[in-house]
Amino acid sequence: MNVFNLAPARVAAVWRRNFLVWKKLAGVSMLGNFGDPFLYLLGLGYGLGHYIGDMGGIPYMAFLASGILCSSAMNTATFEGLYSAFTRMNQQGTWESILATPIRIQEIIAAEQIWAATKSLISGAAIFIVAGLLGGIQQWDSAFLALPVIFLTGLAFAGPALAICAIAPSYDFFLYYFTLAITPMFLFCGVFYPLDTLPATAQIIAQALPLTHAVALIRPLLTDMPLTMPWLHVTVLAAYAISGFFLAAHLAARRLLH
Repeated sequence: MNVFNLAPARVAAVWRRNFLVWKKLAGVSMLGNFGDPFLYLLGLGYGLGHYIGDMGGIPYMAFLASGILCSSAMNTATFEGLYSAFTRMNQQGTWESILATPIRIQEIIAAEQIWAATKSLISGAAIFIVAGLLGGIQQWDSAFLALPVIFLTGLAFAGPALAICAIAPSYDFFLYYFTLAITPMFLFCGVFYPLDTLPATAQIIAQALPLTHAVALIRPLLTDMPLTMPWLHVTVLAAYAISGFFLAAHLAARRLLH
């Protein structure tokens, strides 16, 4: 199976199917994606920020807003690639029904990955607006460049999530992924404090994780911090997206086609 042999029209058809289903419950979905990040910004940005003051040379609200924007993209894409995709694959039999058409498994995976990134962009745009209203954006000239980075971040996290989805026996299996991967990244990849406060070994490990590079791209775009080595951060995120897609397509094919 050549997983990169994709028909764009077929990928778009599966993406559109997911969009039409989501549109029926868009309000509830947006509330879930928007609620937690909003509370983090309001509670920590104003509450804790009052005592912290500046961090990394910028107000803590601005520091936190960029981190929450990245973590929101991570969580949205991960939830979509795990729980929603598993429901379509295992519970509803949607993927098997689609496979009865000319659409192939790699096109389903590509559409699911792009759809998860789209949801990251939608929820990220909502957080972007709130961050702006709360004073979390300092550089409006470059701030809107963060939106395509949010989409790329969604792709980077959706790919590995879909790979986990393809081998999961049940929803409970996803707790391992959150405990071992998502939660550590949320806490140790620069969302709440600078990486240089971590021990040297932890800093090295963090540099291999995609959330670190998303934060390193988006924070300078929203604040006065300098942007360094953007090509490196984009490359790492793209590598996670591509390798995640490749692995997810093979694992899904092994599960559904053999």
